[in-house]
Amino acid sequence: MAVWRTRGQPAALAAIAVASSTGAPPHAVLLTGPPGSGKTTLALDLAAALLCTAAVVGDRPCRACAACRRVEHGHHPDLHRLAPSGPGRQVRIGDRLAPEPGTVRSLTRELSLAPLEGAWRVAVVEEADRLNEDSQNALLKLLEEPPAGTVLVLCAANEDVLLPTVRSRCVHLRLGSVPPRQIAAMLEEEGIADAVTAGALAGLAEGRPGRARALAAAPQAVVLHQRILRELLDLTRQGRAERLAAAAGLLAAADQLEGLLGGAAGPPATGSAPTATAPAVEAPDDEPAGGGRRDRQAPGARRASLLALTRLWGGLARDLAVAGRGGRAELRHVDLLEELVATASALPPGAADSFLALLETVADAAERNANPELALDVLLLAWPAARKAA
Repeated sequence: MAVWRTRGQPAALAAIAVASSTGAPPHAVLLTGPPGSGKTTLALDLAAALLCTAAVVGDRPCRACAACRRVEHGHHPDLHRLAPSGPGRQVRIGDRLAPEPGTVRSLTRELSLAPLEGAWRVAVVEEADRLNEDSQNALLKLLEEPPAGTVLVLCAANEDVLLPTVRSRCVHLRLGSVPPRQIAAMLEEEGIADAVTAGALAGLAEGRPGRARALAAAPQAVVLHQRILRELLDLTRQGRAERLAAAAGLLAAADQLEGLLGGAAGPPATGSAPTATAPAVEAPDDEPAGGGRRDRQAPGARRASLLALTRLWGGLARDLAVAGRGGRAELRHVDLLEELVATASALPPGAADSFLALLETVADAAERNANPELALDVLLLAWPAARKAA
């Protein structure tokens, strides 16, 4: 029987299983979904299935043969992984004549060669939305005239930044959120956490298995995560001036959290340059988490911090909406149960649901280059106010 690592994505996994078993998989696949939702894991599942040497096709990937073990440890000569690197965290295009390893042009050269061991060469490009236009155009020839026996898998959180010519040449699979129970079970199965801890981490993971793994490996990130949520809850009892004053600290805290988690996008690409992460700086207890670093961030980094904050905020608002309707078992942030119930009881009916709709609109605008500071101010002023404070 095939052994898959992907959890909570039945439709996408079924499509990958079919593609790998036909003997004629698509030459290019685009996997999209939130950071940490399992895109890289699914891509590696496809690679393992294509490179597995088990005699029965239905048993691939078997995870026991030499090829599967090499895929698992990142050592298979026919598996190529490309990821962002350097200060700007771009997937670099590489020199035209002598491209460096870990660049798009180096990858296209490698894929032009025949497979060394298996029947396929598989390339996984992580965070493909970090490809600039030149790098995407460099991939186009590979997509338009793929060498025989190659499969290219692009993983992207934001498909809109990919050129239409790139998207149109890929089979597109979308990954959604994974139920907390499945994430908790995964953490237990992998020996990452006990049942109680796994349940708590699954609640914080916002439906993203990769984020749950990253949180388990960074206890200080869990503390910062909780501080951000509690500060947002406190703001329901604050006025306009206090909310706007909290903006810089929230944005910087979200940036620091993502730095501690390394983007929560899954395991690093083997052989790629290390990705720089933010230092684990503890904020003083009498200051907002993260301090006031917003002015020192580049616009793209501020936008990324805002989007990270909106994902946290959305999970909190969802729990407030559930608590407001009397739900308890469905809450994700179970460790904040008392605060959620108390806050929800003080909010006007339907306020959390209305905020969730606005949050989605503002996050979409931010992804399309809306000013991050203005977007955050809009959200802070629209965040529901407890009836006593209103």
